Amino acid sequence: QVQLVESGGGLVQAGGSLRLSCAASGTILSINVMGWYRQAPGKQREQVAAITSGGRTNYADSVKGRFTISRDNAKNTVYLQMNSLKPEDTAVYYCNADVAQTYYSAFYTYWGQGTQVTVSS
Repeated sequence: QVQLVESGGGLVQAGGSLRLSCAASGTILSINVMGWYRQAPGKQREQVAAITSGGRTNYADSVKGRFTISRDNAKNTVYLQMNSLKPEDTAVYYCNADVAQTYYSAFYTYWGQGTQVTVSS
């Protein structure tokens, strides 16, 4: 089994910064894409950013230039540095990872439990 544990959420004023972390643990052979999603009250979950094992990244238009995704492959950990936060960034943030547990298994997407980010105006 694989577990993803997020940390780093909290309450911050508009214009402030937060850094989210998500560590994957368990039986892990390889991790392909790792990413961050968010879900605000009454809205659908949306992708915020993603990063491949080789370091290629992509971002939602709404966060380009403000958020930076990175990962430490040795630690099976993905980070999301969030700067210039806005009230509309308020949401529960979830990480996910595409994990292969053995040489014979396909990649499967695992999710974290979510961490609340609240940006006050």
